Amino acid sequence: MPLLFASIGEEYIIKRIGGKPEIKKHLEDIGFVPGGSLTVISRNEDNLIVRVKDSRIAINGEMAQRIIV
Repeated sequence: MPLLFASIGEEYIIKRIGGKPEIKKHLEDIGFVPGGSLTVISRNEDNLIVRVKDSRIAINGEMAQRIIV
């Protein structure tokens, strides 16, 4: 399922990243890699704060749609 629909506080494993190559590269550069884990910390409409590799990262809904967990 897309990360946009993930529950707050649950840990997920990233299955794949969709989108154009430059978007995939950007997401990988900030820690979103297939096989990696993440946790949704909070949500504000379509914007998410996610914990990835001991860092908190804010992403918008458009990016969250491309991350499949």
